[in-house]
Amino acid sequence: MPRRRSQSARVTQAEVARIAGVSQTVVSMVLNGTGIAQRRVGEDARQRVLKAIEMTGYVANPIAQRLAGGRNALIGVYTYEPVFPHRAGDFYQPFLEGVEGEAQRQGVDLVLFTSMPAGRERQLLASGGIHRLRVADGCVLLGRHSHPDDLTALTSQDFPFAFIGRRTAPGVSVPYAGADYDTATEKVTERLVTAGHRQIAMVTEFTPHESTQDRLRGYRRAIRAAGLLPVVLEEPDPTSAELFETIAAHRITALLTTSDLARPIRDAALDRGLNVPGDLSIARLGDPEQRDPGEVTWSGFTIPRQQMGIEALRIVLGQLGSQHGLAATTAPAGAAAAAAAPSLSSEVAVEPAGAEQVLIPCELVDGETIAPPTTGEPQPSTKENPQV
Repeated sequence: MPRRRSQSARVTQAEVARIAGVSQTVVSMVLNGTGIAQRRVGEDARQRVLKAIEMTGYVANPIAQRLAGGRNALIGVYTYEPVFPHRAGDFYQPFLEGVEGEAQRQGVDLVLFTSMPAGRERQLLASGGIHRLRVADGCVLLGRHSHPDDLTALTSQDFPFAFIGRRTAPGVSVPYAGADYDTATEKVTERLVTAGHRQIAMVTEFTPHESTQDRLRGYRRAIRAAGLLPVVLEEPDPTSAELFETIAAHRITALLTTSDLARPIRDAALDRGLNVPGDLSIARLGDPEQRDPGEVTWSGFTIPRQQMGIEALRIVLGQLGSQHGLAATTAPAGAAAAAAAPSLSSEVAVEPAGAEQVLIPCELVDGETIAPPTTGEPQPSTKENPQV
């Protein structure tokens, strides 16, 4: 049996191939290939290569690989704010679980970028971080406080990346895996209309963020289709009397709220002696970033967070595949697919494989916070509705 060499006598990939009785290409595929390439190598050949590596102590030189134009099979993960979970059940955990699980299935490794500036001004372009990302073959980006200039620069430099969440930037088409908040909000609004509500208000943060604008678009479309007028309450103080005076003045019987506003508005309504959903129905449009006690089953929808992580990584691998003649594999059929990703509503399909902008349907939840109005059917206002 060949003896393992000392570190001073560097073993080459060609020698590993000779000992294993395979070509150097096969050794490279075992070491560097994605899940697709590795599955092209027979198990017997793969085991011989791994045994030869063990016997010789061969260590691949990643710098030499990159100089040769090869890939590391490394995908970066960059976050615009600290999002890594401190405990199970954190909002961002499912996104990261999706990325990690798909990376394992595709046979690539992940590298977390932590050396760039932190905080709300964590801009890649200003800090030179875009060049740092090129340590990896591509990158998945995540976080609420992204910068359009970064996305424009990454797109124009033809660097493979995808954002978790729909993002826009001037003059470019940004690759993303987002949630279809527009359609989901439309369907929840239609449910309220069907239940008999005629004065339905949308309560939201005052922000131009894409996810907020998507929800507003779906709400307005459903309201206008029902012949009603939209009422938008922008970033109200849930503890103030003004919010509930506005609700009473406009005979509002149902609210759609962005994720983190649902709980404080419900608590404030209960403190004022209102019954939820008897006096006021509340639909929560997504999962809150702040940890929720969980004693209420909210009506509305949940965000397909794990699937968004999965699809974002597939988009990056798809871009790499178009450059190198490969493509990311799709989810396996049968039970394995069910384990790899959460179930999705059948009403809206994920965009076709290979698309660089993917919208994933949200899961509608019946819950217990929506009910028919009990105060009779108010007549829709014909006046211009306020924005509080």
